[in-house]
Order: sequence, then structure tokens, then C-alpha cells
Amino acid sequence: FAAADFSGANLSGANLTDAQLFFANLSGANLSKANFEIATLVQANLSGANLTSANLSGAHLGGANLTSANLSGANLTDAIFGDTNLTDANLTGTTMPDGSIHP
Repeated sequence: FAAADFSGANLSGANLTDAQLFFANLSGANLSKANFEIATLVQANLSGANLTSANLSGAHLGGANLTSANLSGANLTDAIFGDTNLTDANLTGTTMPDGSIHP
């Protein structure tokens, strides 16, 4: 999947466990309830993506663009961030990397 373009795709409920999605374009994609457990999304473009109730536990999101993404109810437990852009992202009810629930 390296450098794949899934912009606008409907991948709701997809199992992408341990997927290697370096530089992938997932902007505007429907990824609700998708499983990205321990996936690598380094430098991925997830701007405007619907990640409602997605499982991103243990995912590597270094440099990912999550601008305006909907992460409500998503699981980010043990996710790895670094220069990740979460500007205007909806984090309501999201389980954060430390296990706390975002208000």
C-alpha cells in the first residue's frame, strides 16, 4: 500500500491491521470503524477523513496530516505521534494515547 491513493474511498470497517501506508493519501476517506491497529501511517494524508470509532491503537502517525479529521470515539491507545497535524480535528470521546478519554 505504500504511497497509495485512497482519497475519498469508502473503507468503513476495513481491517488494515499492521498495514504499511507510508505517504498514503486517505484524505476525505470514510474510515469509520476501520482497524488500523499497529499500522504505519507515517506522513499519510488523512485530512478530512472520517475515522469515527476507528481503532488506531499502536499506530505510528508520525508526520501524518489529520487536519479536520473526525476522530470521535476513535481508539488512539499507545499511538505514536510526532509532528502529527491535528488542527481542527474532532476528538470528542477519543481514547488518547495515554488511555484518557478526550472530552
